[in-house]
Amino acid sequence: MAPMLVNAVIQARLSSSRLPGKVLEPLGDASVLSWVVDAARRAPGIAEVIVATSTSADDDAVAAEAEACAAPVVRGPLDDVLERYRLAIEKFPCDAVVRLTADCPLLDPRLIGQVVGLWRADPGLDYVSNVLTRTYPRGLDTELVRAEVLNTVEASGSDRIHVTSAVYHAPERYRCAGVQGGQDDSDLRVTVDTAEDYAVVRAIVEKLGSAASDVRAVVDFLRSRPDIAQGNSVVSQKPLAAG
Repeated sequence: MAPMLVNAVIQARLSSSRLPGKVLEPLGDASVLSWVVDAARRAPGIAEVIVATSTSADDDAVAAEAEACAAPVVRGPLDDVLERYRLAIEKFPCDAVVRLTADCPLLDPRLIGQVVGLWRADPGLDYVSNVLTRTYPRGLDTELVRAEVLNTVEASGSDRIHVTSAVYHAPERYRCAGVQGGQDDSDLRVTVDTAEDYAVVRAIVEKLGSAASDVRAVVDFLRSRPDIAQGNSVVSQKPLAAG
């Protein structure tokens, strides 16, 4: 039997409503997007890392940065992210896709590998993630979906923007499983959705350098520096329906 192929697909665009251009902002010696590409590339069990951006002219810069990172690019509708994932599966066939977002530069490759490993242990699972019961800081979100499920799931409205929500909201139809940490650090934010988030993540990278992709190092640093951790504590996550 041929080995099961898992690709990582990173959704990226410049037209963020709260911090436009965030995926190309500098972080250390690289861009936010390049940190995500690097984390995915170092994750155990990932075959190919693809950047899925839109056909909008604004996102030519995203495509150029992905190519500078030696990551192949797939381009599709700006407001139909699910279709971009389907195009990525069509161009780069695989058995399962790891969904990552380009505003999460501190992804831990080992955590991505844990999600992939759980699915490989039971490939009948349709969806595996570390967000069904959130224990890790927001910004380490890793979701795996079987390619067949992504290609056939019935989704409309905001579900086409959030890609996987039509799957995990239907546990009676799809087999879902979760990865959890040994402690609850879900109060922390290391995503880059606002200017406040970006300031916190920059402070982490300035202190930890490449170790900023180690979840335990990040959590320990933020717990030791509540002044930094609280820098984005008032930021609220947009509801799914907001897109």
